[in-house]
Amino acid sequence: MNVLLWVLAGVLAVAFLAAGMMKLSQSKQKLAASGMGWVEDVSAGAVKTIGALEVLAAVGLVLPAALGIAPVLVPLAALGLALAMAGAAVVHVRRGEAQMITVNVVLLALAAVEVWGRFGPYSF
Repeated sequence: MNVLLWVLAGVLAVAFLAAGMMKLSQSKQKLAASGMGWVEDVSAGAVKTIGALEVLAAVGLVLPAALGIAPVLVPLAALGLALAMAGAAVVHVRRGEAQMITVNVVLLALAAVEVWGRFGPYSF
């Protein structure tokens, strides 16, 4: 199970690192044109903040445990991502974007498994 949790953390880290870097590197207009219509409802600063938090969480999923420095940050990062996906799902429900809700629910479930495993029976 420990290997599965490491793989899960890696998959989540790659997904959120890519999503966060996209939000940090592209303008609101470009993000909206690429299918992220929700960016029209928030400020540019909020989009950049969300991107930065996703990048930090991606790093927090892997680096603390890999270095053996404050590994408790791994489940905390996963918890933060699970909460972010719950919030994202609410935004997509309000906007009527059913396809995006599915992505949010899957990522939330993966993050929840990581939280359960690392706070529970397979902690560091």
